[in-house]
Amino acid sequence: MSAGQSSKGTTRGYVVPIGGGESRRRNPTILRRFVEICGDSAAHIAVIPTASKRADTGPRYERVFRDLGAETATVLPFKSRSECYDERNLAVLEEVSGVFMTGGNQVRLSSIIGDTPVATRIRTRHLEGLHVAGTSAGAAIMPEHMIAGGESGSIPRVDMVEMAHGLGLTDRLVIDQHFRQRERLGRLLAAVAANPTAVGIGLDEDTGAFIDANDLIEVVGSGGVTVVDPTDMEHANLDDEDDDAPISLIGLRLHFLIEGGAYDITTRTPYL
Repeated sequence: MSAGQSSKGTTRGYVVPIGGGESRRRNPTILRRFVEICGDSAAHIAVIPTASKRADTGPRYERVFRDLGAETATVLPFKSRSECYDERNLAVLEEVSGVFMTGGNQVRLSSIIGDTPVATRIRTRHLEGLHVAGTSAGAAIMPEHMIAGGESGSIPRVDMVEMAHGLGLTDRLVIDQHFRQRERLGRLLAAVAANPTAVGIGLDEDTGAFIDANDLIEVVGSGGVTVVDPTDMEHANLDDEDDDAPISLIGLRLHFLIEGGAYDITTRTPYL
């Protein structure tokens, strides 16, 4: 994902990964902001609860978005890959101004919608201005390189992170969630070491990264965003024969940003 316009001259929509555990009732800052960028009272939002096995996940977010003033909120409960080829579901994605992917299991989400017309439609419409948000698993799937799983801990190891193919809304980021709450610094460092062209962002709970068409990240929410920049990385011993041994990393830059902070992915520059 690079800044600017699509080949049709349209402006790309926002990408909004959220770290999970976002406030939905008491102080729904992140979700309210998403509704606003989707058109506020004219917002049409499709909720994709596929990552979750709970039957009430989709309807719960549907109610939240309507309570926040969206004109419509429609649940698209893709439970099988065959449903991702249904023209009625694809027609809904043509009409909405925003897509929201819930939490759950990102591998489940990827295995059902990955490489289907739904994934293609979301990517195409995003280039035309569709805003795409996701919380927890819905955030993890957004990049080209998805963190599929791994272990907690602050010290990176080769075997600490499992990677898989994501939705592909960006090839410039690797995203992790529930970040400080589940002590995931080690696996994000391991993921960045294995994909050194991408910036790593770790999203705390109740924290979102609003990424605009110019690849500028704005932090919104009560937690923070950890940014791991590998631009000047000089060494990473990923070829160590012992997969459970710590990885030596030299030259990484690390930033921690709270609400109001920003980060330019293109220039790799943080702002307060």
